[in-house]
Amino acid sequence: MAKLLYVTCNLKSEELSCSLTVGKEFLKEYIKHNPEDEVQFLNLYRDKIQQIDADVLNGLKKMRCGGNFDSLTQTEQQKIEQISNHADQFISADKYVFVTPMYNLGFPAEFKMYIDAICVAGKTFAYTPTGPIGLLKNKGKKCFHIHSSGGFHYGKDEDHSVPYLKSLMQFLGVDSFEAIVIEGVDAYPDRAQEFKNLAISKAYYAANNF
Repeated sequence: MAKLLYVTCNLKSEELSCSLTVGKEFLKEYIKHNPEDEVQFLNLYRDKIQQIDADVLNGLKKMRCGGNFDSLTQTEQQKIEQISNHADQFISADKYVFVTPMYNLGFPAEFKMYIDAICVAGKTFAYTPTGPIGLLKNKGKKCFHIHSSGGFHYGKDEDHSVPYLKSLMQFLGVDSFEAIVIEGVDAYPDRAQEFKNLAISKAYYAANNF
């Protein structure tokens, strides 16, 4: 039995979101083939994600300088504990599914806040004299990304979404990365359903092998 962490970041309803619709079909097919797997859900607009702020930075600096967790202020403790909890949840999962829209050539701010929360030195990566290393490497972890955009950006230098997430996963040691990109739904609204149906077909196939 594996643990799958299913992360969404979208303000739209499922009916109005291409990525959420494709994600739903992927998940249905995945559960059909993996009924005993545990699925945990994280909605980055609904579930509070602690951002890296002054309290977090100050608390981490105190601990790097030899202070223990109990020496931090109550606010520092609460915020660092929340970040630690998200990192621990991420570490405990075997598989990750991220369902995202493109905002201005990248991700919504809430998604970046989550990335910052799971990139914790000593937990998911470590600094070494020869450079940082991912602490999740060689653990058989997999990542699948379902991403949508109104235009056509994938594969271009301007795209800071899917390539960024792939690099981030590799940085943490998650080398298995696949993606489905739904593009052009706003550029060609008359073909939006066609684009979505094609992505759903790909999602069914991917779910059978994830």
